[in-house]
Amino acid sequence: MTGNATRTTTPSVLVRADGEVDEETLAYARTKIDAIVDRPGLPLVTGEVRIAKAAAHHADRPWSAAVTLRVGRREVVVLAEGATDREVVDQLQDRLRRRTDKATRAGHHGHRTAAPPWRGGPR
Repeated sequence: MTGNATRTTTPSVLVRADGEVDEETLAYARTKIDAIVDRPGLPLVTGEVRIAKAAAHHADRPWSAAVTLRVGRREVVVLAEGATDREVVDQLQDRLRRRTDKATRAGHHGHRTAAPPWRGGPR
């Protein structure tokens, strides 16, 4: 499945496969990614997930995955490598959950500290 692009249940996140990635691996990845981006409380999430298998048979970790997502106004980039397809997807899910949680906590979410009185804030 070289260059195959499929959408997850979240229409704004695209999953791509490079190399010999089977449909079962893509379905497993879609399930794991959807569990992350469909959580309540997350702002709009858009982006792309790329899963690849190296053609070299002698590679220690032939599976790799890269995610570039926009979570609200923040950009989240996650990379993972593994020996098996399940290992790389599970690793990707763990890292992506941590990064999206951090991105949602790091934003102001419209809350700002009031300006001090000498800068025109409330007295």
